[in-house]
Amino acid sequence: MEARPSNIESGGNRGLETPAPTAAAQQPSKPFPFVSIITPCYNEYKTIGLLLEGVHGQSYPRAALEVVIADGGSTDATLEVIRQFQSRHPDLTIRVVPNPQRITPAALNCAIAAARGEILIRLDAHSIPAPDYVARCVAALEQGFGDNVGGVWEIRPGANGWLARAIAVAAAHPLAVGDAQYRRSPASARVVDTVPFGAFRRELFDRIGLFNEQLPINQDYEFNARIRQHGGIVWLDPAIRSVYIARPTLRALARQYWRYGFWKARMLVQYPTTLRWRQAIPPLFVAGLLGLAISAPVVAPARRALAAAIALYAGALGTAGMHTAVKRREPYLAAGLPLAMVTMHLSWGSGFLWSAWSLLGKRWASMRMRITR
Repeated sequence: MEARPSNIESGGNRGLETPAPTAAAQQPSKPFPFVSIITPCYNEYKTIGLLLEGVHGQSYPRAALEVVIADGGSTDATLEVIRQFQSRHPDLTIRVVPNPQRITPAALNCAIAAARGEILIRLDAHSIPAPDYVARCVAALEQGFGDNVGGVWEIRPGANGWLARAIAVAAAHPLAVGDAQYRRSPASARVVDTVPFGAFRRELFDRIGLFNEQLPINQDYEFNARIRQHGGIVWLDPAIRSVYIARPTLRALARQYWRYGFWKARMLVQYPTTLRWRQAIPPLFVAGLLGLAISAPVVAPARRALAAAIALYAGALGTAGMHTAVKRREPYLAAGLPLAMVTMHLSWGSGFLWSAWSLLGKRWASMRMRITR
């Protein structure tokens, strides 16, 4: 089977500049710790080759490096792309293990069980690490900066076209993602709530357990919450960089953010204190719009409030789109950025509310059953 070509605009490590070396970037003293890259994967033929090229191009010694891919039974050309890469690059150990549950946390746990490394680094199949990614992660762990170490994303479009490019810009805009540090590249390294692609010592899983397989989404945030509960540190270093390939269409973006919101509500049942303002605003906004829309036909002040809320929101998004379009000299962002951001906000908020409503419904039904017995 011949692998289908990727339509991603920027492949490999092209455009990912390596920052000037810092103390955390120095190679660890020999012998090098053995590192396992663990990657969940399902139908990722467009991007899995880019990830493998990025890993193969690491400055870290390949003899101390392996890739463990937990595949959920891909039905496209993903496995063929991996096989072809293996045949071209026999100096990099790549192993594929099955993930019969076909969800991300189960994939990570399968890969952890199969991995040989004393240090494990999670990278997703739609990411591309900078050439010094592994070396910097290992150095930060060796120097004791954190129990989970990660970096920042350079977000690239998932397809050709103005709308895909606008989605990639929106995925790092503060009006869309708030204060999520790994999307916005802070000026200095710091303690944070979460990092997307973590690097951990194997013994961390012995202390706090594996990834929660009850959370198909948000399992990384929940894992980081457990680290913090056990007195650990989640450390973000902006010198640790990777490319993240954004969703290519508004439909795919809506599906992604609906799932984010849905599973965030489920996670909050266990970790209510982890809710951040950036995550609370979308469901409150959607709930407010729904309440006003229901009341508007019979209550005149509700009609005026609904019109004002929509006008203010549209004005804020339009202003952000125009400002970014002028700043970046990319006119399509004037329309594309608001479209992407409204998709993110409404999908996340709706998913969160639906999840919370269904949880309340289940609890109410359970309560009624106990009362009637």
